[in-house]
Amino acid sequence: MTSPPATPDASVRSGGTPRGRRLLDAIERAGNRLPDPVLIFLWLIAAVIVLSVIGAAAGWQAVNPVSQKTIEASSLLASGNLTRLFVEMPRTLMNFAPLGYVLLVMLGAGIAERTGLAGAAMRAGVGLAPRSLLTPIVIFVSVMANQASDAAFVVMIPLAGALFAAAGRHPIVGIAASFAGVAGGYSANLLPGQFDALLLGITEVAAQLLVPDWKMTVTGNWYFIAAMTFVIVPIGWFVTERVVAPRFGTWTPTAEAPVAAVGAELTDAERRGLRAAGFSALVVVVLFGVLSWPALWSGPGGAPLFDEAAAAEGRATQALQPFFESLVAGFFLLFLVTGIAYGRAAGVNRHHRDEIRMVSDGMASMAYYIVMAFVAAHFVAMFNWSNLGVITAINGAAALVHVGLPAPALVGALVLLAATINLAIGSASAKWAMLAPVLVPMLMLLGISPEMTTAAYRMGDSVTNPITPLLVYFPLVLVFCQRWVPGFGMGSLIAAMLPYSLSFLVAGLVMTVGWVVLDLPVGPGASVGYVVPGLR
Repeated sequence: MTSPPATPDASVRSGGTPRGRRLLDAIERAGNRLPDPVLIFLWLIAAVIVLSVIGAAAGWQAVNPVSQKTIEASSLLASGNLTRLFVEMPRTLMNFAPLGYVLLVMLGAGIAERTGLAGAAMRAGVGLAPRSLLTPIVIFVSVMANQASDAAFVVMIPLAGALFAAAGRHPIVGIAASFAGVAGGYSANLLPGQFDALLLGITEVAAQLLVPDWKMTVTGNWYFIAAMTFVIVPIGWFVTERVVAPRFGTWTPTAEAPVAAVGAELTDAERRGLRAAGFSALVVVVLFGVLSWPALWSGPGGAPLFDEAAAAEGRATQALQPFFESLVAGFFLLFLVTGIAYGRAAGVNRHHRDEIRMVSDGMASMAYYIVMAFVAAHFVAMFNWSNLGVITAINGAAALVHVGLPAPALVGALVLLAATINLAIGSASAKWAMLAPVLVPMLMLLGISPEMTTAAYRMGDSVTNPITPLLVYFPLVLVFCQRWVPGFGMGSLIAAMLPYSLSFLVAGLVMTVGWVVLDLPVGPGASVGYVVPGLR
């Protein structure tokens, strides 16, 4: 029986221990025997419908710790939910967050790829960097790219695949390394950013249920997330080179691959194109700099991509929120403008009709993803309508607090709880909005600071991102892989990412528990311990 083309050749499966290789092989085979991911999401929708009916009949419920309202399981076959399903079906698809980002970026990326800009730029870039450091550079940049939030998934991961292909390495290995950095290291970074403001803002509301004057700072987890970066990068590097890369072996490019001319020298036309693209990129960067620089805008409203009101209140990170949210549009313009400039200078496209055709071809390549997005969007929406995730999260958090563990074990259990719940509920902020009002006040009473509780949650919430098909960007990453290896299955992707998640989880547990044992500061002015005023 011939192995499917997406499965790594048996002769190159030399990564990890023999038992570990057999386990990953078994996971891959089992996953690839499953039907198309579109049908899997339809099965999941059917399962959620059944569970919602059972939960509603059995009276599953939980009490919202903020509003004190009782949340009950809602049958998806109830009249109201059926009305919502059919009336809001177009809105459910369009509100699926990744869809708009992906299609917008692909409008520009399609022309950058089809003019040859992507391949030429990758080959030129690889030639300037030591290939031995390609993996850690990709993982580190992917971790840091989390400051751009959704743009990191849409832009960085496919670029990593092209970079590895340009270096003569298997592009799936590059995609896996970048996916591990972006998703598995989603809470890690050397600098606080918008994600810190979002989660610690939720923490503040939860802490004020117990201590009304408790205030958060956006740097409350700074030391912890910076340390996470130095944990994620070397471990991701080791897993990539010792486990993932040997399973895929060498890569033989095909004519259909996004970057086919591996190792070829740049032609004079390509060099002209790259110079034109570089100048065009500079123009786009300057444009966004001008739009974000408040000193250049004296009229009403100020700089379009800068929040003057937040800056006046001393909230520097929030002041840059419009800029961060504009990055997807920025990458669209960057790819579009540089692609056109490259093509004209290199002589690839000489007429506007060529460029419109290239953009259209790029969108056509996303047809399968749109189909997958339709079923994934409805699964996520229907799961939320059923209230099953919220009920599980609140009751699980309450059970964790009442087991009476010592502080180090308690934060370790919180890491495991967050990692487990993340397999079923994708949104980090949505989960924290439900868990924080339970966990933060109770752990404050047990002597653990709100900042440390948030840090432990962030660790657990990140590490299982790469292996859950319910992550909204998981189907997109699968499509990225299939552009290089047609037929690449969900089992192959999970098997490639599982070593990262398990390694990050073990390291994250050790780091989090060790942080509490050593009583290290979580951020400037933020300690592990906390004493509630009046309980001294």
